Amino acid sequence: MKLLIPVAAGLEGSVQRQLKYLGYKAAPAENGRIAVVGDIYDAARLNVFLRSGERVLIALASFSAATFDELYEGVYAVPWEEYLSRDSRIVMDGKSNQSVLGAIKAAGGVAKKAIIRRLADKLSVSVKNGARTASFPETGARTVVGISLYKNVATVTVDTSGEGLHKRGYRALAYDAPLKETLAAGIIDGTFYHGDFQKPFADPFCGSGTLPIEAAFSMRNIAPGKNRDFDMLHWSRFDGYGKEDVTTAFRRAREEAEDTQKRGGKLNIFASDISPRAISIAKYHAEKAGVKEDISFSVAPAQNFKSAEKYGVLVCNPPYGERLSSAREVEKLYGEFSKAFFALSDWSGYILTSFSAFERAFMRRADTVKKYSNANIPCALYSYFGKKPPAAP
Repeated sequence: MKLLIPVAAGLEGSVQRQLKYLGYKAAPAENGRIAVVGDIYDAARLNVFLRSGERVLIALASFSAATFDELYEGVYAVPWEEYLSRDSRIVMDGKSNQSVLGAIKAAGGVAKKAIIRRLADKLSVSVKNGARTASFPETGARTVVGISLYKNVATVTVDTSGEGLHKRGYRALAYDAPLKETLAAGIIDGTFYHGDFQKPFADPFCGSGTLPIEAAFSMRNIAPGKNRDFDMLHWSRFDGYGKEDVTTAFRRAREEAEDTQKRGGKLNIFASDISPRAISIAKYHAEKAGVKEDISFSVAPAQNFKSAEKYGVLVCNPPYGERLSSAREVEKLYGEFSKAFFALSDWSGYILTSFSAFERAFMRRADTVKKYSNANIPCALYSYFGKKPPAAP
């Protein structure tokens, strides 16, 4: 099967590194998605292990579709009877880019009609007064069918994940301006935080705890999806596979997750925030994630952050314009925080913000700047590299 992994802009390289680590060497990017070839076990494994991918889709067909008739015929040609049951709850999703069929809602309606017609023609139906009738109550398991139109070529997919892969299950309480888990994991993946359990990690603007929790997941190699549910688990059939086959595939993936997790020892992760409520929520989330003992929490302003540790990694998503009352307030905060950070000459820092004048406020140009989007807000990650640790003798 061709498996497609939608990826947020800026995270393509991170997902490709994660795939390479998992053994998938051929993983080209195409139209905002990373493609790999695999079987039902790979679909389960990617759902359980991926840190920064948004979902795992299975590509069913690709064809030219410059008209609604072409779209209907192409979707009808997919053997839906091998994937869907008569009671499947079909949810349409889609997007259109540089295509004649720009009205994606209308395109989704046409595609769903084609799916229902195919099921009516291929599945057994009742006969009433000599006429063939079919009932599709859509009361069963959900299947999200995607129609992606790019340059008048339609790609038809089914979504094995259901809820987005950023929903790990630990972030149960709401807090202001949350950082998406997949973005947090992707940012951490690109830092110097890896390999050494004793390497210091700090987030002095931790909010609800996403960055320190994802740092613990990364260092301990905790599969972020090992404890959550997926739509694929509830399908009664899929391309010759039965429900038992899917259950077995996910059981194997979760067993692998348990076997490869790094246990023992304690990580050197520090998380602080000026808000006592934020720290309370972050502690709760860390406990749900199973990493509370790996993180030292404290209530403190970021401007007071200091550490006797050497060669640490600081990653944070500080408040910016949308979360503070004025640009002057933002500049003051960043200016005061910069003094605390640059006092740690051998630490590396990675600061995600949408504040366009960040480098001026932080009083130093970044070594690298990378563009991202957080909650549909354009942001940039400003990286400052500290001194390298001495080479081992």
